Amino acid sequence: MFGTLSHEEIEAMLRKQYVCRIGCYAEGRIYVVPLSYAYDGEYIYCHTQEGMKTRMMRENPGVCFEIDSLESGPTWKSVILWGRFEEVTGKKERSNALKILLHRVYPFIISKKMQLGRDWPFEPEDLNDIEGVVFRVNIEEMTGRYEVNDESWHINSKIKG
Repeated sequence: MFGTLSHEEIEAMLRKQYVCRIGCYAEGRIYVVPLSYAYDGEYIYCHTQEGMKTRMMRENPGVCFEIDSLESGPTWKSVILWGRFEEVTGKKERSNALKILLHRVYPFIISKKMQLGRDWPFEPEDLNDIEGVVFRVNIEEMTGRYEVNDESWHINSKIKG
């Protein structure tokens, strides 16, 4: 059974997940890359290093963002949103964005790329000492879909019923 996620279900997924795929386009190339992120109810915040994606997003700020949750084979949820890349460079604004990234719930074990700064999991006295590019996605549109395995749905309803 296929369906569309409600706005509340999309919001819940955005708050629960911590790895996205972000797609950007420039110079005739499409580039999709995984990133860790945080969602504050208004923006998607990310921290990265200089590279292809930052160059492409600066050139063309339109991005596509995707997260998903795979519960079992054919049982999944997916959220896609479109928005605008906005680099966060002002000292106060950057510090606030880094706080959002630092204070979100992460899994117990995370990759080195998800760690913000040399002192992870501790915060430096001045958050702006954390090197790298901080940006946010200004969300313009979002949608969500899901699929539930019809067989497991029927089995579960028989067990519960």
